[in-house]
Amino acid sequence: MFLRLITLLALLALPAGAAPLRILAFGDSITEGYGLPADQGLVPQLQDWLKARGHDDIQIVNAGASGDTSYGGRVRIAISLRRHAPVDAVLVELGGNDLLMGWSAEQTRTNLDAVLEQAGAGGRPLLLAGIANPEHDTALKAEWAAIWPKLARKHDALLVPNIYAAVAEDSRAMRRVFLQDDGIHPSARGVAMIVELIGPKVEELAIRARAKAPAE
Repeated sequence: MFLRLITLLALLALPAGAAPLRILAFGDSITEGYGLPADQGLVPQLQDWLKARGHDDIQIVNAGASGDTSYGGRVRIAISLRRHAPVDAVLVELGGNDLLMGWSAEQTRTNLDAVLEQAGAGGRPLLLAGIANPEHDTALKAEWAAIWPKLARKHDALLVPNIYAAVAEDSRAMRRVFLQDDGIHPSARGVAMIVELIGPKVEELAIRARAKAPAE
């Protein structure tokens, strides 16, 4: 409630005709909206969620690439920032394909560190979205889980430790509803759950970005 009040006051303080706040959604197939209708992916659903809360001045830009890894993100983040300029804040969602390919947690951490360093250049606000951790190995699960909070602290980024948390906590039967047939990518209903999880953090990200923007 307090956060929503702050958000409302921040929006009321905006001058008429202010340029939309542009948030770059930078990630892999989850961000891109793999396997879903054009209006049901993460970016369009998040955009709708924000508009429903009166945030008509926030624009989410889709910079997702199916199959991308943290290393791929490290290579293309600078290009994406230039291509989609101006960018006021960045949501980073990467690491799932690293897990599927058997990469080490240290490899992923190093690459994401470089991504966040570039994305946050000049003090640009950041939101880091973590991914589901492996469940078959307790030590490995802990090692991967530590990546996201450490990087968030280092880069002063807002954090969602695991965007699959709501789905993972549900019953196995319900997981089939929230995932596509491949058992990996979220269905439209699964994306809606992810949006409910990260939406408030995106609102916080927008507040940070507005606070940093020069006065009109």
